[in-house]
Amino acid sequence: MGRVGGILGVLLLLLGGTLPAHTGAVATVQNGEESAAQIAIRAELDEQAAAWNRGDLKGYMAGYWHSGDLTFFAGNQESMGWEAALQRYRAAYSGKGKGMGQLRFSNIRIEMLSPEAAFVRGGWQLSMKDKSQRRGLFTVVLRKFSEGWRIVHDHSS
Repeated sequence: MGRVGGILGVLLLLLGGTLPAHTGAVATVQNGEESAAQIAIRAELDEQAAAWNRGDLKGYMAGYWHSGDLTFFAGNQESMGWEAALQRYRAAYSGKGKGMGQLRFSNIRIEMLSPEAAFVRGGWQLSMKDKSQRRGLFTVVLRKFSEGWRIVHDHSS
């Protein structure tokens, strides 16, 4: 319970209290059909992958909350803010001798925490020009803003 309680506590802090007080906040796929919000979130992730695959790092970053409060955990590093996340990606994937590769998401599971918040888990795979593969898992928390669904927390390994 301690670890699960800690994770839920972090999610509640990130969501800024947007969850309703009743216990029916988590929406699941019924009869194999996704809700309109889940479809929109999946489309946002698809657009991020498409932007990455055309080498458009700023287009990829459009899926993230453009805020100093964005949190990003990767490996054993934590960064705060949209600019820090952009610089991290630039350092790793831009410049001489570096490439972005082709990104593919897999096994995406979207859980609606409220009408304005979602918890998404899945896998990622980068196929690089030299035929090498990079793989990992991710967990992201998204919030619905006036401009659409944006990632407010990303934990990728």
